[in-house]
Amino acid sequence: MPTSLPSAALLTGQHAYDIVFPQSIKEELSGLCSLRVDGVTPPDLALHADALRGVEFLFTSWGAPKLDAANLNLMPKLRAVFYAAGSIKAIVTDEFWSRDIPICSAWAANAVPVTEFTFAQIILGLKQVHRFSAVIRSARAKAWPEHYEGVGAFGTTVGLVSLGQIGRRVAGMLKQLEVKVLAYDPFCPPHVAKELGVTLVSLEEVFARSRVVSLHAPWLKETENLITGALLESMPLGGTFINTARGAIVNEPEMIAVLQKRHDLNAVLDVTWPEPAAADSPLYDLPNVFLTPHIAGSEQGECARMARYMIDEFHRYLHGEPLLWSVTREAAARMA
Repeated sequence: MPTSLPSAALLTGQHAYDIVFPQSIKEELSGLCSLRVDGVTPPDLALHADALRGVEFLFTSWGAPKLDAANLNLMPKLRAVFYAAGSIKAIVTDEFWSRDIPICSAWAANAVPVTEFTFAQIILGLKQVHRFSAVIRSARAKAWPEHYEGVGAFGTTVGLVSLGQIGRRVAGMLKQLEVKVLAYDPFCPPHVAKELGVTLVSLEEVFARSRVVSLHAPWLKETENLITGALLESMPLGGTFINTARGAIVNEPEMIAVLQKRHDLNAVLDVTWPEPAAADSPLYDLPNVFLTPHIAGSEQGECARMARYMIDEFHRYLHGEPLLWSVTREAAARMA
């Protein structure tokens, strides 16, 4: 390691500055590099022009400065960017990619809480837990929903749509249960699916055979409205659909129509489109819809994990070790 500390900048939105980089993380970062700029991203980055001129490394997160020509020109010595959050789509530009500056993302750290949330909802879905609250409140007594058969994890089938970082993690956790796992992912190599204990099938088969289906596809132009009403309609009685990905991947009007007709189906929606759902959306009134406000990913104390990943990555960079979380232009295009 060099005798003098490398120069760096920490620039994020206020929310990220407080929870992604808590004081303990900031102190550790200060021991690894000389923070020439340490604060909230200003509307005009040129306010820090003098300090940024010598910056070699940029640490950032939600509320990051746009990596366009104007801002990059303020950091002519920039050697690498460490983004303590998930998708980098909102900050990278053609100009950034043309400069061949490495960028690392904590997308894998953010996948951890999404996986945990999903696994919990799958188990609850297999027990049809989400349906009980309305039924018991209505009966004001011990009661069970209709089509309460074949419940539980033993010998049942769970479906996953996409085997990216989160889908693969969920598949790994499902090995704890005695379930069969089906997955749709046209890009997943067969040997990877085999290692995960997953059977690759068509999208239609995932929905028709699975008691619980969890969506993990990225939001791309090609995936918009991928999940149709017909797919949801084909689910077994008492089925549960979980969406922790993006609302636009689901044809929401068709989903609502199916849920209005199929009261036995349940939808666990951490995301909607638009987000939040419009005030007059039927999603708020349907008893078989379980809504959460996009909390599956890193929240509060979980957020510091993302900074932890980027500090560890910075260590690897300084020691000339292979980077684990470097993102290429091609990979960034496939991110949610």
